[in-house]
This record gives sequence, structure tokens and C-alpha cells, in this order.
Amino acid sequence: MHYDTALRAYTSKRIEEIGSADILVGVPCYNNESTIAHVIQMITHGLAKHYKEKRSVIFIADGGSTDDTREAAKEFQIKPWQEKLISIYRGPAGKGTALRSVFEAANRLNVSVCAMVDSDLRSITADWVKYLLEPVLEKGYQFVAPVYVRHKYDGTITNNIVYNLTRALYGKRIRQPIGGDFAISQDVARFYAEQDVWLTDVARFGIDIWMTTSAITQGFRICQSNLGVKVHDVKDPGQHLGPMFRQVLSALFSLMGRYESYWKGIKGSETLPTFGFEGPSEPEPVEVNLDLMIDLFKTGYQQFSPLWREIFHEASFKQIGETACMDTKDFHLPTESWVKILYELAATYRHWTVNRNRLLDIMTPLYFARVASFVRQSGSMSSQEAEALVEEQAVLFEKHKGYLTQVWDEKSSQAAKIDPKAKIECPAGG
Repeated sequence: MHYDTALRAYTSKRIEEIGSADILVGVPCYNNESTIAHVIQMITHGLAKHYKEKRSVIFIADGGSTDDTREAAKEFQIKPWQEKLISIYRGPAGKGTALRSVFEAANRLNVSVCAMVDSDLRSITADWVKYLLEPVLEKGYQFVAPVYVRHKYDGTITNNIVYNLTRALYGKRIRQPIGGDFAISQDVARFYAEQDVWLTDVARFGIDIWMTTSAITQGFRICQSNLGVKVHDVKDPGQHLGPMFRQVLSALFSLMGRYESYWKGIKGSETLPTFGFEGPSEPEPVEVNLDLMIDLFKTGYQQFSPLWREIFHEASFKQIGETACMDTKDFHLPTESWVKILYELAATYRHWTVNRNRLLDIMTPLYFARVASFVRQSGSMSSQEAEALVEEQAVLFEKHKGYLTQVWDEKSSQAAKIDPKAKIECPAGG
């Protein structure tokens, strides 16, 4: 079904009654009854503390929660001079459609700034409101990306894939391209709302990276704001992040195809102005199951290595095979090999016309191998020390960008042929 708006009639009527506002803070949610009241509380306090003189609207964009998320949001009392909107959005299920409704509301209310914060945040403070909004309201920025203090094992997809690729491709060192907590100006909200992506996978997943990439490629003024520690509903990479890996890579690789002429012209990267929180903070520890990730990788090697052999260059496949034969205490997939594997995969995805999700499914074990290597490498490090490893990796992604262009151009549009009889052996000395 085609939806020309994500706003239901009752929401549109309510927006009409409010008329106009200066600030809109959107909260996309789905089954977040345990955290939603705290998030609203911090938003209402922050708006009252820093922007009492401005007309503010808090917009809860719900995906049809089956728990008491909406009830908890309705019951929470905000300041009497603020407005609260609670709406079930229309369109494909997913955070993207929720944010479409937020962008449309921001547009109709003609706000100066629109912020979005995730609904599962436990560490949000009243000051997050100021940190996100101030660069737009006071400094003329159009897109504010978050920077968090996170545990070294939180954000493994960002640390090992998204930050590196975004930086190398588009030349901006945006540390959290899929952070979830952003602020945008009125013209960016309008631009997003008008794009014809809302019936695609962007509406279901991939909205954060789409927003970030669009902001860069459209030339909007971008900065970052440090929000301090991020504590949310953390997931163990080995148990929960397989689907997210597929979704994020699908969005990233699709955008690479769309903006090929843009990123091919970018060399190096630049730092961005960063505002917000200053001071020391220590993230909560995140537990990871190293043995599980290594087992998932080795099982994947047993199942998929004939196809991997067809897809990856000989040197990359040889390294994958050697890594598959290592035990836990020596386990290591070198960072340089990971960079080339990811670049080869991006080039393959571009020409893979049938069932791209299946292609990413069979690549997920390689992500587990990379995260397991990172966990082993950073085992005795603090989160701050581990950040230096992430930076080293990002530099390698930039250094080998020429390799990406090479494999991107040489990959045949013919989908790889699979030899189902290919023998799986450990390389000599493995």
C-alpha cells in the first residue's frame, strides 16, 4: 500500500491545533514501556531548563507497541507550557517510518530545530537536549551527529564497519553515523520528508545511515555533539547483532551504489567541529561471548567457504582459511585483511542482483571473526585505549580506498558461480 504521509488523521488535526512551534523532539518507539517515561522526563526537564521561552513539542512516534509504551507516555506529565503528541505512525513497520512522521510534523509546525532521541536510553540527561539543539539554534549547523562514551564492546558494528566506511567513502570523521540521537534544522527536516524512500528498506531499517549519508552528500553543515556516556539496551554481538549486521550493510552498500560518483572523488578525511559534554565518564561494562563468536565463524566457514572462495580474492580467502584453523588463544583476523574483505564484499553486493539479503546472511560469520579479533586485541585495554585501535583501523580503510575502487570496477556483473563440491581444508600449517 502507498502512504503519502506517515501521519494519521488525528495526529494531523492535533498538529493543526498546535499551529507552530520552535522545537520538536521526536522519540521513535516500539515496546519500550520500561524506559519511555525516563526519556520523556529528561526531554521535558531539558526543554524547561534550557529553552523555557521557546514553544516546544515532544512527539512520541510509536510503531503499534503491544506493551504499555503509549500508556506510559500518556500518563507522564510534562511541563504545562509544553505540548505532547503520541501517535501510531502509518506505513511500513520500522524506525524509518517513525522518523518520517517526525520530519513531517517538524515541517508542518515550521520548527527551527528538530531533534530525535532513542526510546531505550537509560543514560539520557536533561542536558542532552541542549547538547543536540544548541549547534543548530546558536551556531547555524544543519545536522548534528552524536558522540558518546561507550564501552569498547558496545557498538561493534559502528566500530568495525560503519564509522570506517563512512569516513573513508565520504571524507567526514563522523564517529557515530548510526548513533540514533540527532538534531537537524528546518530545511533538512523538509528535505528528508520529501525524499522518495519511505516504501523502501530505509523505512524499515537503515534510516540513521541514510540520514547521515544524505546530510554529507547534500552539503549540509555538519557537526558533532558529545553526549557523554550512552547506556541503552545493549546486545551481545554473538547473539543479537547478526540481523543488524545484514540490515546496516544492506543500507550502506545500497548508498554506495547510489553515491558512487561522489565518493570516488573523495580523498582522505576531515575532522568535524565537536561541541557538548566535557569531562571524564566511564561506561558500563558490556559482556561478550568470545567462544560463541569464534564458533559461529568456524561453523560459517564449514558451510560457506566454497562460496567465499568464489567471491573473495585469493589472498583474502587464504587469510579467512588460516583464521578458521586458529584456536581461541591465537585467534586473529588481521585488520588489513578485514578492510579488503569488506571492500570486496561491497563490490560483490553491487553486482549481485538476486537475493542480496542471502549474500549478507552468508557473510555474517566473517563479522563475528572480526569482532572476536577486536575483543582479543583489546582485552586488557580500557575503553579509551581501545578507541586508538578503532582509529588505526579507520586509517587503514582510508589507506586502502584505492583497492576499493579497483575491485569495485573489476567485479564482473556476473553473479559468482558456486562449486558445491569444493573441498574444505585447513591451509598448511593451520
